[in-house]
Amino acid sequence: MKKFFTLCAVVIGFIAFTAMQTDNKAVFKFEKETHDFGKIPQGKPVSFEFKFTNSGEEPLIISNVESTCGCTVPVYTKTPILKGQSGIITVTFNAASAQAFSKAVTIKSNARTPVKLLYIKGEVVAN
Repeated sequence: MKKFFTLCAVVIGFIAFTAMQTDNKAVFKFEKETHDFGKIPQGKPVSFEFKFTNSGEEPLIISNVESTCGCTVPVYTKTPILKGQSGIITVTFNAASAQAFSKAVTIKSNARTPVKLLYIKGEVVAN
């Protein structure tokens, strides 16, 4: 019986200790996560810079940024972003065909939320 209570005390102590641990992972804090280009002329590529800050404790490392199609090209900060520092993800959309568009860009990183989505939208109008 004494061993049982000792085991219970150890398990409860372990659970309490792990519950008190803080999550020190990197955290994205974007100025905005969606950008509306509005109406843009056909044949003219447009770009937008999504600016973010690492509000977590660990350095933020972006492993990949990918778009849903070849008409959207992301370029991103490839060096680790330390706590409190900022980075940029520039998204360029090639306005080839006249129509409304809505595109997502997927960010993969070591952040608390390891997969993050950014969105661009607008309408391409014929010249």
